[in-house]
Amino acid sequence: MVNENDLRTIIAQVLSEMNLDQKEDTKEAGTSGCAACGSEPVIEEGCLPDVSEVDIRKQYLVENPVNGEAYYDLKQYAPCRLGIGKAGARYKTDPVLQFRAAHAAAQDAVFSDVDQDFIDKMGLFSVQTQCDSKDTYLTRPDLGRKLSDEAVKTIKEKCRMNPKVQIYVSDGLSSASIAANIGDVLPAIEQGLKSYGIDTGTPFFVKYGRVGAMDQISEITGADVTCVLIGERPGLITAESMSAYIAYKATVGMPEARRTVVSNIHKAGTIPAEAGAHIADIIKKILDNKASGTDLKL
Repeated sequence: MVNENDLRTIIAQVLSEMNLDQKEDTKEAGTSGCAACGSEPVIEEGCLPDVSEVDIRKQYLVENPVNGEAYYDLKQYAPCRLGIGKAGARYKTDPVLQFRAAHAAAQDAVFSDVDQDFIDKMGLFSVQTQCDSKDTYLTRPDLGRKLSDEAVKTIKEKCRMNPKVQIYVSDGLSSASIAANIGDVLPAIEQGLKSYGIDTGTPFFVKYGRVGAMDQISEITGADVTCVLIGERPGLITAESMSAYIAYKATVGMPEARRTVVSNIHKAGTIPAEAGAHIADIIKKILDNKASGTDLKL
């Protein structure tokens, strides 16, 4: 019977011989690099391109399609995993890796926090809801709608009271969306409102925030219109989607129908800078009509 040490020696020898054989085959075939990456192949790391950078609207993997050109044209209007082909009864390797990469990005967006350096760079001060951790935030949505006592005190101290518009930022369910979009969206909103002659309050950041927290913030600041820029639940197309929820004179316990929403803000959806200008225009209409949500006809 072969003992464990002998088995390890045999396996190591076989792997060594296989590696030598592969090198000899490469020399005989005259291959000097990898067609996919244009460089020497690295067995340990592979040479696949970054699967997360693939635009799936331009990827069509069905072999011998009946009308591939027409199907490809349809794919441009829907960033879904369509026409990904198959290998026998299974998915091809590329779509599987892309799916797993997208799933990993979505998890990272939910479980990571917005970088404090980024918040400071945007000139925002930070407050927190009654959630004390990410786990609490995910399992107790009700606590994400209520500010901590310290947060209430800080907002009263640092914010200008009774502004026409109070804008704030919240991580929500995607920290990645805040880092990707706020740098363009927030300045565009402020610039747009300034051009309309509408004054804004002091912007800030709410950690572990749900949409409903805007109602309490509206009551605290006394703003006519409150707008929260918040990370949305990430999907498998993008983890960077953000939305703006806007309400006229929001109050705690009000119906959800009183909120106006601009969603799908990201580089492959509504472009952040354009979204900012659009949000500013909507806020002006809300102020003019003294209504929001289903009461407002846009």
